[in-house]
Amino acid sequence: MKQPKSAPRVATKEWYGRTRKRVSARVIGLERSEKRVVFVSVDVILTAFAYCMTLFLLGDPIGAILGDWVGLLTLALLLIMTGVTSVILKIPNIRLNAYDAKGIGWVGVLAGIVAVMAAALHRIASAPLAPATFVVFGLMLFVLLAAARLLMLEVLISFYRMQGKRCRVLIYGAGTTGMQLARALVAHDKIEPVAFVDDNPSLQNLTIAGLPVLRPVDIEAIAADRKVERVLLAMPSLSRPKQTQIARRLQAQGVEVQALPSFSQLIGQEPLVEKLVPLSPARMMGREIVDRQSDRAAREFAGRVVMVTGGGGSIGSELCRQVLGCAPKKLVIFELSELALYETEKSLAPIAQDAGVELVAVLGSITEARLVRYAIETHSVDVVLHAAAYKHVTLVEQNPLVGLANNVLGTWTLARESARAGCERFVLVSSDKAVRPTNVMGASKRLAELVVQDLSARSNRTIFSMVRFGNVIGSSGSVIPLFKDQIARGGPVTVTHRDVTRFFMTVEEAVSLVLVAGSMAQGGEVYVLDMGNPVRIWGLAEHLIAEYGYTLRDEDNPDGDIAIVEIGLKPGEKLHEELVIGEGHLTTRHEKIFCVREAALSEIEVASAIRSLREALATGNSDAAAAVAARWVEGYRRAEAADTKPLLG
Repeated sequence: MKQPKSAPRVATKEWYGRTRKRVSARVIGLERSEKRVVFVSVDVILTAFAYCMTLFLLGDPIGAILGDWVGLLTLALLLIMTGVTSVILKIPNIRLNAYDAKGIGWVGVLAGIVAVMAAALHRIASAPLAPATFVVFGLMLFVLLAAARLLMLEVLISFYRMQGKRCRVLIYGAGTTGMQLARALVAHDKIEPVAFVDDNPSLQNLTIAGLPVLRPVDIEAIAADRKVERVLLAMPSLSRPKQTQIARRLQAQGVEVQALPSFSQLIGQEPLVEKLVPLSPARMMGREIVDRQSDRAAREFAGRVVMVTGGGGSIGSELCRQVLGCAPKKLVIFELSELALYETEKSLAPIAQDAGVELVAVLGSITEARLVRYAIETHSVDVVLHAAAYKHVTLVEQNPLVGLANNVLGTWTLARESARAGCERFVLVSSDKAVRPTNVMGASKRLAELVVQDLSARSNRTIFSMVRFGNVIGSSGSVIPLFKDQIARGGPVTVTHRDVTRFFMTVEEAVSLVLVAGSMAQGGEVYVLDMGNPVRIWGLAEHLIAEYGYTLRDEDNPDGDIAIVEIGLKPGEKLHEELVIGEGHLTTRHEKIFCVREAALSEIEVASAIRSLREALATGNSDAAAAVAARWVEGYRRAEAADTKPLLG
């Protein structure tokens, strides 16, 4: 039967443990000046030991040399000169965990100088020894000084371990940065490096800075086996997606991943921001930069009161900026979102003030007839630029009633009130998704066009026109901001179909052409902008990944940074977009603007469509609302997979 430990033995062990902790705490808590005194003292003591040991090993008469006052004075002077030389060389200033080849080199210099001084002192004292004695003395002193540093480092590390649990870290990267990091952390009071991992096969299975270099493919197993709590990425060249992938692999094990900043970041020359850098959208899409609106467009807006609906959106806010450049009398920003209205007004206020233009912000919905009428009449609006719309295909597909109410009835309300007030011009910002639509958003934009065409046919004073174009780079819902976010997170980049294509245009170019088209309209025209050739989205994703400095990960390059994943077309999404419903188009005075003549509905048909749509909205019947769109919009058929929610729209 196992006997319990006696109380005295337990007490002794506890006393020993407490004493060790107190001693370790005292050593760790030494001031830097106190540590320098310790280092100098060690150098002096080891010099005396090496001196005596050399004489003993080489058979020189120690007693004869040290037995009189001359020999003792010689040794005393040597020890004093050793301490002074050590201080002059600043060897005690070198931290234990910073001893590298350079530090050891300075220890060798000290040993050599001390050996030369010993030879000189013996010659002065008329007690010369063989030159080999001083060579052996210098070598022995060098070995003792270097070994003492290593021993003190190990003792210091053990003292740190006594003070409490240190965070066990794995260093990713065994290059220069990783080696320096390992040396800096080896005697850290809170961090304990346990190993390296590195992609370089020539470094794997080596031991660097006292740590093994392992393969990163086994990083999860390494972290588990070595009880790693944190991984430090010591490869400044490691791409952000690669960093994110490593973090994801270790997240399930509760391992924290931290990246070491590059040197430029450490010295403050580069902000700690995402690696992604802004690109010129026009350059990325291969589009030329067009001039801003023409002189004619500027004349049409100069001195007039212009109202921009949806003025807080990407297109609407750019309309406001470019209209301010036309010297209008007043600019009315009509916006549903309070935040968007506030941000737009704040950014435009200095521009308007410099241009001497009055800026008015109107918060509300274009479906509110009284508010629309009040805004137009109160401010005597001359030109209405209608950019307010719900345009996110998936969201409108899931909320069809709200989308149809805003995009169709809102346009009808705004256009009707503009005609009643006698506004000079009304320009509808439309979409290529209005052409043979397969989704509610596209159908709503085509219905909006039909409503405007009808009012144009019945209006004697207001010139109505529509401008149709494709995707605007950088706008909300555009694939480029989405791809940018996905790349920043380490991928993958998601594309609905490998062959899907879209038309693209920068927001500055699109708005400039909208203003030009609106200024040349005579009434009822549907203008189409030259969008260039359709862009293959898969190729755009590849190009964007390369532009941001990353490599594509696919079957040919499994070690790449970012992968592209095909997720399938969404309900109502087309493989290819179109810009024209009918055949052909007419040129205009501007080479990038074309005019198309397309079939319109009669006044009775439009009235019937509006009435049926309002009834469907009143009863919350999304199927009835979709039926209205299917009846009057050419080519529209609603996607069967659409998620319809009658009560929510």
